[in-house]
Amino acid sequence: MIPFLDLKAPHAELRDELRAAYERVLDSGWYVLGGEVEGFEREFAAYCGVAHCIGVGNGLDALHLILRAYGIGAGDEVIVPSNTYIATWLAVSHTGAVPVPVEPDERTYNIDPARIEAVITARTRAIIAVHLYGQPADMDAINAIAGKHRLKVVEDAAQSHGALYKGRRAGSLGDAAGFSFYPGKNLGAIGDGGAVTTDDEALAEKIRLLRNYGSRIKYEHEVPGFNSRLDELQAAILRVKLKRLDEWNDRRREVAAEYLRAPGDARLGLPYSPDWASPAWHLFVVRARHRDALQNWLSEQGIGTMIHYPVPPHLQPAYASMNIAAGALPIAEAIHREVLSLPMGPHLELEDARRVVAALRHFATSGR
Repeated sequence: MIPFLDLKAPHAELRDELRAAYERVLDSGWYVLGGEVEGFEREFAAYCGVAHCIGVGNGLDALHLILRAYGIGAGDEVIVPSNTYIATWLAVSHTGAVPVPVEPDERTYNIDPARIEAVITARTRAIIAVHLYGQPADMDAINAIAGKHRLKVVEDAAQSHGALYKGRRAGSLGDAAGFSFYPGKNLGAIGDGGAVTTDDEALAEKIRLLRNYGSRIKYEHEVPGFNSRLDELQAAILRVKLKRLDEWNDRRREVAAEYLRAPGDARLGLPYSPDWASPAWHLFVVRARHRDALQNWLSEQGIGTMIHYPVPPHLQPAYASMNIAAGALPIAEAIHREVLSLPMGPHLELEDARRVVAALRHFATSGR
């Protein structure tokens, strides 16, 4: 079997360092908002090239707290991609604001800047740009539109740790960014975790307040806050892995280079990356009109795959109240019907990647 994702191999490679980090946390006797979180926040901010990093409970909370800290709430609208994981929309909904979907560029699968201005209203407060699959969105175009209309730009960077846009890292490309450290991410914890990155000092202070019950001083609460804190153990694990992130991303790029040798044609669409993008290759997603047949064929060859994502947010029961009919967002709907994620990770052997390419080639030429 070639698994879709191997989560054991990274930990095997770093076993001694991870155990030392674990013991360091146990020996400290301090498990919430201590030195490990402070150390990770400092190191990840420097890695992303921003002034501030604030560790929080998960990626959804990171986005939600950014919007809350900007005062976005009931009566407001936030522009979101129609083609994304539902967490992007949920972050908006949890503030009481309304997510307003915009269709993607079919080449990159990211939000299409050319379609954004058409949905801006007097109630629009922000644009969330998702770097989907680890592919940076077209941030210069998005920031230009936001500047023209005085909107905030929030990066959903949950899949883009280490991705580059014109030489700058994801997490430094908008007003603020939300990261997830879910175990399967390029930079993954051993449980849930997230962070906000920003150069906005006032925003950073508000998020530090909101993540900790609205409190700076124990038992003194300035605002109705939340409990969303990156814990010390996850921070210690992430500090170890952060040192390997660039190396592991380079390994992902080598796998992606092998996959890009597959026969791209009308039956199998390969990813497209603009010249200004250096993706993190969190996922390597192909597009096939006969997606289910392809997935079954790969499974027969012992190759694991996943579908990211089978149902777009506007067709989920969670958003039935928005009354967005099937067919209203046809580009996103077509993408969700046709995408398939191939095995990807820093510990996937290149020979296994070549086996996947051979299986794709056979499928493309067999008329299956």
